[in-house]
Amino acid sequence: MSKGYKNRSNNRFGQDKISEGEYAADSEQGEYIQKSRNKNPSNNHKAKLPATVAEQLAKLKERGCIVEDEEFAAETLTNINYFRLAHYFSLYLQEDGKYRKGTRFKDVLQVYDFDRRLRSLLMGTLEEIEIAFRAHCSNYHAIKYGATGYLSAECYSHVHNHKSFLSRIKRLIESNEDSEMVQHYIKKHGGLFPLWVIMELFSFGGLNMFYADLKPGDKMDISKKYYNTSSGDLEQKLRKMSDLRNHCAHYHRLYDWEMGDIHSSEGTVFEYILVMKELYRQPFKWRDGFLRQFRRLYFDYKDIVELSMLGFPENWLDILSEDKPEESREENREKNTAPSK
Repeated sequence: MSKGYKNRSNNRFGQDKISEGEYAADSEQGEYIQKSRNKNPSNNHKAKLPATVAEQLAKLKERGCIVEDEEFAAETLTNINYFRLAHYFSLYLQEDGKYRKGTRFKDVLQVYDFDRRLRSLLMGTLEEIEIAFRAHCSNYHAIKYGATGYLSAECYSHVHNHKSFLSRIKRLIESNEDSEMVQHYIKKHGGLFPLWVIMELFSFGGLNMFYADLKPGDKMDISKKYYNTSSGDLEQKLRKMSDLRNHCAHYHRLYDWEMGDIHSSEGTVFEYILVMKELYRQPFKWRDGFLRQFRRLYFDYKDIVELSMLGFPENWLDILSEDKPEESREENREKNTAPSK
């Protein structure tokens, strides 16, 4: 798992008990360990041995997992790495290394599927937030400083390293030189790229860095105009969204997981979703899009998953439905009812 994320199941069972024999080591890792042992004979660590699907299945059953359909389970383990599924099975482990009574393979896989679909839903919404922020920054900056004003160091604050910034842009252009967009500006415009084109090459993290380096007044104008908040608050929220996107993009588990950003602040998945809602800025589209899809996702798995494991309070639907905190919640009486199909 990525550095900066903490498994809350550790608090319940002492530690995430995943035994040495549970994971299969790949050949490259084994070769590296062997070379390390040859260089340093005192290194007595043993490489983890690979296990067949049948052996993996036997291990699960030995620990108390109920496997009702062995053919289905074997097919699942063939197509989903045991190492990946182990992070979901670990949720059911007791301190004695056995699974809790009644743990079924198909139920653990349901949690895995819920997590996978939730990541996909979050990624779609994060994409909209990121694209909107790109437009807000490029439109504001280009209108104020010109299409290529971003190439001037005078457009940034004192913390900005312009030489490093220009080098990064050069690398981005070179790494995307085969794209139709880049080729067009090289051939038709002599390689002079307007800001709104360069913005499309930035990662979410690079985009956040661009905003963070702007002059204080410019950052304030953008944060107030488009997000009705302070520039400092916007920076913090964008960092969280970048962290959440990276977490999802690398297929990390969300269920029973506390998020932690690069500044070590922590929060539940629900708290990160609240930040998403604040940055989305389109209440009706939020309710008809993300919230409607999330409700359907939850009701598909409500017999298996507990939203409290994602930090959701009991009145989560009220909170995620409201336009403003001070508004009445009378219109949200449909809380915790199944959505129409």
